[in-house]
Amino acid sequence: MSRFGSWKRVVASRMRGEKRDAGAGFVEYAGLLIIIAGIFVLIDGLGLDGMISGAIRDAVQDVIGGG
Repeated sequence: MSRFGSWKRVVASRMRGEKRDAGAGFVEYAGLLIIIAGIFVLIDGLGLDGMISGAIRDAVQDVIGGG
């Protein structure tokens, strides 16, 4: 069998076989990490980190009754 024929058989089996989604989990995980990193960069770039931490601190103080 030629190299092309062997390659064609492997590609066809991966497109139709039970392992056709192999590696999709890694791609989805990497995409999720990129989105989360983008959110953190956006929060830092807009200077919202101080506002968010202040809001969390105020909410915790309201719950525990600290003043």
